[in-house]
Amino acid sequence: MRRVCGTSSRAARRAMSRRARLEREGNTVSDHARIKGHTVTRTVHIEASRTRVWKALTDPEVMVQWFGDGVVFAALEPGATGSIDWDDYGSFPIEITEVVPDGSFGFRWSGIPAEELDEYSTHVRFTIADAGTGTDVTVIESGFDTLPGGTRYRRERLEQNREGWDVELDELALLLEGVTQ
Repeated sequence: MRRVCGTSSRAARRAMSRRARLEREGNTVSDHARIKGHTVTRTVHIEASRTRVWKALTDPEVMVQWFGDGVVFAALEPGATGSIDWDDYGSFPIEITEVVPDGSFGFRWSGIPAEELDEYSTHVRFTIADAGTGTDVTVIESGFDTLPGGTRYRRERLEQNREGWDVELDELALLLEGVTQ
């Protein structure tokens, strides 16, 4: 079995500290992500056009402004591979699974730093929809029920990723709504 070496707990602490910083700076953050069964779900409303939101979710040059320190993938199409990298945490390989322009974007990704996708990967799916003058963004991350390592490990990963989506989607909203940090 692969040893995680505390990376997930560092990621959780990073997520909590970034969220706390946003709140201390007076930024309004939306409701928390929720865990139901073996799935993490969160919806945020962003006062930005669907086109701008789509670009932020799928263009590596914009993604690095809210999600990771480096993002690369071969193409924006199912089957394309790449990675999302964090300077302090490592590289997380991805494989794009779904691209519906201005509608939904999905990928499998490694839950721990790795060279390639393996049994520790989960699936992330973003959907976007018009909502009043802005756009609702929903993220659903699934696949925790098939992770090796037993129930305790799966629950820890679920909670860590729930906290991560709180921070990452808050940063997406702040970026697109023009709030300075």
